[in-house]
Amino acid sequence: MKKLIAAFAAVAAFSAHAETLTVAATPVPHAEILEFVKPALAKEGVDLKVKVFTDYIQPNVQVAEKRLDANFFQHQPYLDEFNKAKGTSLVAVTGVHLEPLGAYSSKLKDLKDLPSGANVVIPNDATNGGRALLLLAKAGVITLKDPTNILSTVKDIATNPKDLKIRELEAATIPRVLTQVDLALINTNYALEAKLDPSKDALVIEGNDSPYVNILVSRADNKDSDAMKKLAAALHSPEVKKFITEKYKGAVLPAF
Repeated sequence: MKKLIAAFAAVAAFSAHAETLTVAATPVPHAEILEFVKPALAKEGVDLKVKVFTDYIQPNVQVAEKRLDANFFQHQPYLDEFNKAKGTSLVAVTGVHLEPLGAYSSKLKDLKDLPSGANVVIPNDATNGGRALLLLAKAGVITLKDPTNILSTVKDIATNPKDLKIRELEAATIPRVLTQVDLALINTNYALEAKLDPSKDALVIEGNDSPYVNILVSRADNKDSDAMKKLAAALHSPEVKKFITEKYKGAVLPAF
């Protein structure tokens, strides 16, 4: 009985003194990584609450409006474009991991078999759309006017030898149309949710030199809070590196 009372007292003490940190995240791998660090943060007095989203807009909007403390789902080029387009001033706290973007097909086994006039879908947001086009250019499927422009659009395609029909769709919906198109450029978090194995199923995938490291994002007014610093440190721990390496087997790569 004394042990039970002590346990309740410990919980009450933690609740009274813990600082709550609410972080938005897409389900895989972001929310999974955050859930993994929860116990370590609890020991440091931080009550981490993870709010799962399946889109790339609301996590930023709600952090900017101070409805949430931070988010974990995006890379720096996307954040820069979002801030510019929406007039927000969200900031990066730290980089955590890389999710290589890949090209997938339910009809083809090799990218060289892509037929003339093939239907191809890419993400419709500026940074991931440009990223997809850069990957296609690197694979030799198309050429771009400026092969270094991460914000390239379909209007920036210089040559399209196979007359590919490239359409833009919201990133989260692309896995759902995989069987209806010839090629789909899919972000790794959505590929994993769709039970695809990027290391095996992608016909072509970004290498380790990709600049698209996924980052923890907050506002300038809470970036340096004690709780945020503890979260950033936890996300850079050897335990998290091991978790990412073993769970995702190369589909997600630690960036620290």
